[in-house]
Amino acid sequence: MSASVFRYVYGPVPSRRLGHSLGIDLVPFKTCTYDCIYCQQGRTTNKTIARKEYVPVKEVLTELQEKLALGKPPDHITISGSGEPTLNTGIGDLIERIKGLTNIPVAVLTNGSLLWMSEVQDALMGADLVLPSLDAGDEPLFRHVNRPHPELTFDGMVSGIAEFRERFQKPVWLEVFLLAGVTGILSEVEKVASIARRIRSQRVHLNTVTRPPSETYAFPVTTGTLEGFTPLFDPRAEVLADFRTPGTPSAGAISTEDILALLSRRPCTIKDVAKGLFLHVIEATKQLEKLKASGEVVEVFLNGQRFYTAAGHETLW
Repeated sequence: MSASVFRYVYGPVPSRRLGHSLGIDLVPFKTCTYDCIYCQQGRTTNKTIARKEYVPVKEVLTELQEKLALGKPPDHITISGSGEPTLNTGIGDLIERIKGLTNIPVAVLTNGSLLWMSEVQDALMGADLVLPSLDAGDEPLFRHVNRPHPELTFDGMVSGIAEFRERFQKPVWLEVFLLAGVTGILSEVEKVASIARRIRSQRVHLNTVTRPPSETYAFPVTTGTLEGFTPLFDPRAEVLADFRTPGTPSAGAISTEDILALLSRRPCTIKDVAKGLFLHVIEATKQLEKLKASGEVVEVFLNGQRFYTAAGHETLW
């Protein structure tokens, strides 16, 4: 297998929490239980709670072995990608097989919407780290911000995360995504903080819009405002800082397909691409300009900052 046929494994990508994170996509693009107004990947095209083997585990493992053989080991192997990974019924088997393949820690990024299902909880027990989300403090704002599948409820989601945290004996890090004028105001953050204390995760991370969101009315909260909210949480929350770990220039194993695989899943700056794929900034710039000239990559802007995304994905914002 060559990198040009990678369908499910991508990156490493620069992660503010996980260092260089090698991603695994377990569902087709934008197959999710939510349709969050802030999503950097655009609007959900298949909103569902139907669990099935969307992506074959055997093929994922084959790609993963090839990817790990290509260069520097990532800091984490992260099951996340283009939708909600716990929708895939093979996620537990995949985690078990990855653990038999490598000592690299396995993290699972999930919106937490299906953790009320015992079979989903069971499937994640082999992971080293689970990172669920909590973006609102009540049902109305849950409906507004996350736009969940109609069969999901706020109370059910919260209870599922709290129950999973009681069962899972390894780290759980809770991400709280705040939006200016909506959830990023004191009264709403206090509600979220109260629920976070019930969940009792080892860490709480505050985040906001940093890449082009699916809806133009999803506005970022300032860093200073986020910092002001951190004492409301127990343990005290951390504001997700920009990824700062220097990348190591690539030895030349990075292909245009690697870059397109990254940009089809998240908009990135030149520095994001360089750090995520271990490229020198100059080389990343050359590659992006070449892909832009060929029409395979386009520019999008947020707050005056230039991002690049795979062609066709910019229409989702």
